[in-house]
Amino acid sequence: MSIFQAWTIIKLVAKRTDIKKSIHPHQLRHSYATNLLNNGAPIEVNQNLMGHERETTKIYAYPSGAMRRDLYRKYL
Repeated sequence: MSIFQAWTIIKLVAKRTDIKKSIHPHQLRHSYATNLLNNGAPIEVNQNLMGHERETTKIYAYPSGAMRRDLYRKYL
Protein backbone atom coordinates (compact mmCIF):
# COMPACT_ATOMS: atom_id res chain seq x y z
CA MET A 1 0.00 0.00 0.00
CA SER A 2 1.33 3.41 -0.89
CA ILE A 3 1.44 6.36 1.50
CA PHE A 4 -1.20 8.08 -0.62
CA GLN A 5 -3.53 5.06 -0.38
CA ALA A 6 -3.06 4.92 3.40
CA TRP A 7 -3.70 8.66 3.68
CA THR A 8 -6.87 8.34 1.57
CA ILE A 9 -8.24 5.52 3.74
CA ILE A 10 -7.44 7.41 6.95
CA LYS A 11 -9.16 10.54 5.66
CA LEU A 12 -12.23 8.50 4.68
CA VAL A 13 -12.46 6.80 8.09
CA ALA A 14 -11.98 10.14 9.88
CA LYS A 15 -14.77 11.69 7.81
CA ARG A 16 -17.15 8.78 8.55
CA THR A 17 -16.49 9.06 12.29
CA ASP A 18 -16.89 12.86 12.44
CA ILE A 19 -13.30 13.44 13.49
CA LYS A 20 -12.76 17.14 12.92
CA LYS A 21 -9.00 17.15 13.43
CA SER A 22 -6.72 16.63 10.45
CA ILE A 23 -5.42 13.05 10.61
CA HIS A 24 -2.28 11.77 8.87
CA PRO A 25 -0.66 8.31 8.60
CA HIS A 26 2.37 9.56 10.52
CA GLN A 27 0.12 10.37 13.51
CA LEU A 28 -1.02 6.75 13.62
CA ARG A 29 2.60 5.61 13.64
CA HIS A 30 3.36 7.98 16.52
CA SER A 31 0.27 6.84 18.44
CA TYR A 32 1.21 3.20 17.92
CA ALA A 33 4.72 3.75 19.32
CA THR A 34 3.39 5.74 22.27
CA ASN A 35 0.72 3.12 23.03
CA LEU A 36 3.32 0.34 23.03
CA LEU A 37 5.47 2.28 25.47
CA ASN A 38 2.58 3.25 27.75
CA ASN A 39 1.42 -0.36 27.91
CA GLY A 40 4.77 -1.60 29.11
CA ALA A 41 6.55 -2.67 25.92
CA PRO A 42 10.31 -2.19 26.26
CA ILE A 43 11.85 0.40 23.97
CA GLU A 44 13.71 -2.44 22.18
CA VAL A 45 10.40 -4.09 21.22
CA ASN A 46 9.08 -0.75 20.03
CA GLN A 47 12.27 -0.21 18.04
CA ASN A 48 12.00 -3.59 16.37
CA LEU A 49 8.32 -3.25 15.47
CA MET A 50 8.85 0.24 14.07
CA GLY A 51 12.01 -0.73 12.18
CA HIS A 52 14.02 2.04 13.85
CA GLU A 53 17.36 2.75 15.35
CA ARG A 54 17.03 3.24 19.10
CA GLU A 55 17.35 7.04 19.00
CA THR A 56 14.69 7.37 16.30
CA THR A 57 12.17 5.38 18.32
CA LYS A 58 12.62 7.73 21.28
CA ILE A 59 11.35 10.59 19.11
CA TYR A 60 8.02 8.81 18.63
CA ALA A 61 7.55 7.37 22.07
CA TYR A 62 6.28 9.79 24.69
CA PRO A 63 5.23 8.28 28.02
CA SER A 64 1.84 9.34 29.34
CA GLY A 65 1.51 11.63 32.34
CA ALA A 66 0.63 8.65 34.57
CA MET A 67 3.62 6.69 33.34
CA ARG A 68 5.95 9.65 33.93
CA ARG A 69 4.61 10.01 37.49
CA ASP A 70 5.14 6.30 38.15
CA LEU A 71 8.69 6.43 36.79
CA TYR A 72 9.42 9.53 38.83
CA ARG A 73 8.20 7.83 42.00
CA LYS A 74 10.11 4.66 41.21
CA TYR A 75 13.47 6.23 40.41
CA LEU A 76 13.55 9.51 42.36
